[in-house]
Amino acid sequence: MNCTITEEELISPYLILFKSLSLIPFSHYLFFLFLAILLFLCFFLEIHLPRADPVSLTFNPDSDFCQFIVSKCCLIHGRYFPTIWLSSPHLQTAFLSLFGNSPTFCYKRNLFQATDGGTIALDWLMHSDVVEGISQVVHGSTPGNDRTPIAIVVPGLTSDSTAAYIKHLAFRLAKEGWNVVVSNHRGLGGISLTSDCVYNAGWTEDLRKVIDHIHSQFPEAPLFAVGTSIGANVLVKYLGEDGTDTPLVGATAVCSPWDLLICDRFINRKPVQKLYDRVLTVGLQGYAQMHQSIISRIADWEGIKKSRSVREFDNYATRLVAKFETTDTYYRHSSSAQFVGNVAVPLLCISALDDPVCTREAIPWDECRGNKNIVLATTTHGGHLAYYEGITAKSMWWVRAVQEYFEVLLSSPYADRRQKTQIIPVPFESAIDQGPYIVDTGEDGMVAAAAASEVETTRANAEEENSAQIEKTSYHLHKDKTGQGYNSVIGPLMNRVDQLSRYSRKSVWILAYIAIVTTWPLLGPALLLSIKKRLRRFIKK
Repeated sequence: MNCTITEEELISPYLILFKSLSLIPFSHYLFFLFLAILLFLCFFLEIHLPRADPVSLTFNPDSDFCQFIVSKCCLIHGRYFPTIWLSSPHLQTAFLSLFGNSPTFCYKRNLFQATDGGTIALDWLMHSDVVEGISQVVHGSTPGNDRTPIAIVVPGLTSDSTAAYIKHLAFRLAKEGWNVVVSNHRGLGGISLTSDCVYNAGWTEDLRKVIDHIHSQFPEAPLFAVGTSIGANVLVKYLGEDGTDTPLVGATAVCSPWDLLICDRFINRKPVQKLYDRVLTVGLQGYAQMHQSIISRIADWEGIKKSRSVREFDNYATRLVAKFETTDTYYRHSSSAQFVGNVAVPLLCISALDDPVCTREAIPWDECRGNKNIVLATTTHGGHLAYYEGITAKSMWWVRAVQEYFEVLLSSPYADRRQKTQIIPVPFESAIDQGPYIVDTGEDGMVAAAAASEVETTRANAEEENSAQIEKTSYHLHKDKTGQGYNSVIGPLMNRVDQLSRYSRKSVWILAYIAIVTTWPLLGPALLLSIKKRLRRFIKK
């Protein structure tokens, strides 16, 4: 090939560059293009190396119930290994929406009429339907004396009983001996709106009525509930509102948004999140289109049609129907995080830290840790309601975890645990306490992060001894009548010194050493000068 360069080409360096690039084979350009696209997809889809990461648990270390659940449930204190070819939160979530791999079966439907005229579809999958495939009666029992445990499932936004993750859960529980009922939201499941009341993320009245209705039909059956996504937000809010006044024995919240305002800001932060926002908006618009005759009368129909985000849809529809002044007011009022402290029944919360819809920033870590009825299980990966595992992606980890938790709780002495819980704000000493760890000071004076279960006994004994010492100190201080101001100042100081001395015998000496070392540059010269003066006086004498 003749690659001679003329004098005219020497004048323009761009011609030389073009000539050089033309010598590179075309196949090399295709290879580099493929590599660039692959790298872009890896960053855009947040692809990670497939590995089994441990499940992180956050709970109150002083709770006997939490300790029991954690010790008995192997899945939540084990590891989650995602499907190798779904090593991305977006691939997991997209696979769930597009394919699902859900089992095939048929529900039996009952219609529940609300007091305002609304209609709610209750889709049942009985244990006998899965085992025998014919009967709606479980082992010849009648609804009045049937003691088969019942799981009430609350779907997510615009989802119903036909959603893949709902079918995975229903089939798994029914196969293991449970009767499952899916409480579809108003206007979903093929049912028309029959009143002006439309469901939203904070509407708990429908769930309350459905639970009471099922409890009246099956008074002997233990009732459990599972909420997913927006359904989890509704369930936790209901549990916080009703406290001990609920017939539920236990509950699970999976991939809850917790704080709608934070999730709204998160879903509009990156291009990939905006894609989810757009998909959810299209689903909401489709829901509104199905019930146009009613929604166009009670909401801003033109605004609904031109909505390009969930926030815009909520502004033109949800807040108007629910009678909120602003969208932010609706989000704040409907967020379940503020009700976590009042939950009085055993509750397992499952969230993925890489959830592309419900961000980890909204998880109420401190509130969950402060409530003795709650165990929060977080995984590094999993996507939104996906958690696929195995080579064929036919199993969902969270479904197995929910089933195991319900089985353990049903056979435990805490099956009817309903205790009023009140969170007392306690200042945490370190940012390391944001997870299921607490700060432990060893005998060598080093500070390390230890699992809460490993040091809870030591911490409890230290607190008992500390409270007794505080009582003694307070008694002696009150006996001193020379000045209450001095007592108010020196009392807390003595308490803190006592606490330090109990956590580590060497801590006081370490503090003394630190004090001497840090003040020596100032006190050292003065001390030496004083010694020299005394020596001079002694010599003169």
